[in-house]
Amino acid sequence: MAIKIITDSASDITVSNREDLIILPITITFHGTEYQDGINLSHKEFYEKLIESEELPTTSQISPYTFEEAIRRVLADGDEPVIITLSGKLSGTYQNAFVAASEFEEKVYVIDSENVAVGQHALVEYALRLKDEGLDAASIAEELNKSKKRIHTIALLDTLEYLKKGGRISKAAAFTGSVLSIKPVVGVVNGEVAVLGKARGAKHGNNLLIEQIGLCGGIDFEKPFSLGYTGSDDTLIKQYIEYSKSIWEGHTDELPISTIGGTIGTHVGPGAVAVAFFSPE
Repeated sequence: MAIKIITDSASDITVSNREDLIILPITITFHGTEYQDGINLSHKEFYEKLIESEELPTTSQISPYTFEEAIRRVLADGDEPVIITLSGKLSGTYQNAFVAASEFEEKVYVIDSENVAVGQHALVEYALRLKDEGLDAASIAEELNKSKKRIHTIALLDTLEYLKKGGRISKAAAFTGSVLSIKPVVGVVNGEVAVLGKARGAKHGNNLLIEQIGLCGGIDFEKPFSLGYTGSDDTLIKQYIEYSKSIWEGHTDELPISTIGGTIGTHVGPGAVAVAFFSPE
């Protein structure tokens, strides 16, 4: 019996060349018009609309029905589904996947990644690697639930404007932060986004980002890792990679870089850089 991995587009995997990976799009709404993330709204188009819009878009969790349909297709092919969702503390998508799975007599494994964006991406890549190594669905689910605790997702934000628009910081704090060129470093901690520190200017921000990687114990380069950026311009991620090259040199020949879409981009805006990795055991 073959295994298929099902995930949502909050993982920022919008295109897959693998038949064993199914990506369900999250709905993003701008001014009453709905778009399917990665289907009829690319990441580039998302940021174009975000910059032009006075109001933040909204994102909708994937419904139980959508998960049910995906599960039925997998089971109809005689395969076993393993579902990996964004953090249950950030969206109802995990709960909806769990509800959908309970409708079937066959075993359906549902994993709360306790992460999002590049962190969720790393867990999906690990699931595919385990599948390629020949593990069965139950063993994959067990290993994912154990290993996901070692995934760290850390990001440096370039602007406070979108945190202000979303009501996460006050207008006064956003203004002061802009004047002082404050660059917050945030991370996913226990499934929720938390501020890890603040720095003045991009250089100190990059230092803080590198410092946070060290505080996590470094990177396990035997496991998947990923870098990402928000917006349409990759200048800042290139600057970060050059500034932090001591982390990567001698460990990898190529850095996996992807764009970060609307699930996180709505709240942090363009110009953010992020890294996700497994810490050593």
